[in-house]
Amino acid sequence: MRALGQHPRHSALLAALVLLHAVVGGYIGLSVDEAHYLLYAYHPALSYFDHPPLVGWVQLPLVALDAPVVFLRLVPGLFWLGTVLAVYRLAEYLQGNSNFGHSGDAGLWALGALALAPLLHVLGIGLVPDTLLMFFTVLLMGQTLRLMQPDALAYRGDWLLWGCLLGLMGLSKYTAIFMALASGLCLLSAHGLRLLRSPWAWLAVVLALLMVSPVLVWNAQHDWVSFRYQGQHGAGSGWHVAAVARFALLQLLAFGPLLLWGLSGHSKQGALRLFFALPWLVLAYLAGGDSSLPHWTAPAWVALAPFAGVALARFAYGHGDRGRQRLRARVLAALAVLQGLGCAALLGLMLSAGAPLLPRTWDNTAVGANPFAELYGWDQAGARAISLAQAQGLRSVSVQNWTLASRLGWVVRPLPVHVLDAGFSQFSLWAGDLPVGASTLLVDNSLLAFETPLGPHGFTDCQLLDTLDARHGGAPVARFRFYACHGWAGDPQPRNREPGP
Repeated sequence: MRALGQHPRHSALLAALVLLHAVVGGYIGLSVDEAHYLLYAYHPALSYFDHPPLVGWVQLPLVALDAPVVFLRLVPGLFWLGTVLAVYRLAEYLQGNSNFGHSGDAGLWALGALALAPLLHVLGIGLVPDTLLMFFTVLLMGQTLRLMQPDALAYRGDWLLWGCLLGLMGLSKYTAIFMALASGLCLLSAHGLRLLRSPWAWLAVVLALLMVSPVLVWNAQHDWVSFRYQGQHGAGSGWHVAAVARFALLQLLAFGPLLLWGLSGHSKQGALRLFFALPWLVLAYLAGGDSSLPHWTAPAWVALAPFAGVALARFAYGHGDRGRQRLRARVLAALAVLQGLGCAALLGLMLSAGAPLLPRTWDNTAVGANPFAELYGWDQAGARAISLAQAQGLRSVSVQNWTLASRLGWVVRPLPVHVLDAGFSQFSLWAGDLPVGASTLLVDNSLLAFETPLGPHGFTDCQLLDTLDARHGGAPVARFRFYACHGWAGDPQPRNREPGP
């Protein structure tokens, strides 16, 4: 198996991608998920309401040092780098140890397929649980492959490493269960029922359970709230074939057809494709009930990348007359250009706050009309909220949706942020409900605007203190309104404000 450093063009491609992520990450603001998981690190705990704790734990040192965003984004950058390096090595191994043949450059083709998958760049810039799960998925695939060897039941250290990887995945995200099942099925296919008689395999499972025990302990202390939430979230609200079709189309746009090459061909290690098929099919089914998000399948697509690298290399360098070779080259070039344009468009929209394709206005817009504009303006809004709260003698900040609370909460810390919503969220644990009769600084954002809550389901009175018109690149992105509100009734019923001024 060849090392990446032996091939300058491979290393140059990887260095260019790392630099691209660093530049974009140093320029754009925090997404709602990034801010939420940074608050995990600010409030260390055994686990959290909506996710296991590792996404917060890995950020603890930098958050404790109050590092700026550009340094905080080194964490996802390093995990992304580790992921692509592991994919490269696995693709090279598969090429040299399968009946695909030695067509050359499988690692480079795998890197190219990952580099041209638009949504994967987002996960290399902003840290979410899927960023961690991608990395551990590729490592688990490699370890599973090693343990599929005929004499592997006696590999004591390798079984313990397998258990550690399962534990780390369980600390990353609940959907890691699909990867664990895929690994178990691969091992059963290799060893049969002998696997169930292996003490080292069972010891590895026990090790994994011990590693995820903080999640179990925390949930036991909090009435198993995470598991109840995940169960309700996965149940959805009715299943529709059209929703699955939309999800599949969005997946193709987000990750591109080049990675699908990994489904072609046959190899001795083909069982490892379960790391793609099992989670992807389950999440596609859940999408029929609107209970699945596009980036949740990212670890599955990354698991397919080593096979895609081998298959693309074989397709590109396969035998045939010159006419067929030119046709194959044109097909790959066309797909690469299309996916490259998709990557450029996505990163460009992030950098431009959606311009010129999506609306940028200070007026209220339809919710979700421009998700890229939501990346900007929060630092200024948080600074204004702190100064207004101090001037008014208000000791908390409130919003009417948890997605607003995450970004604002990161900027205004240590001020508590209350979510004026009847639903339960992580903020219910961090700040609790706003006490009845209390006063607070209410912040509203035009991209997710709500009616000012007054009367029996709101406050006795709210005074508009200030309005902040946030700009990006000289153009409007959002309008923040700040209210001093008094006499909270304690019975929230948020109502979205209709689009308009």
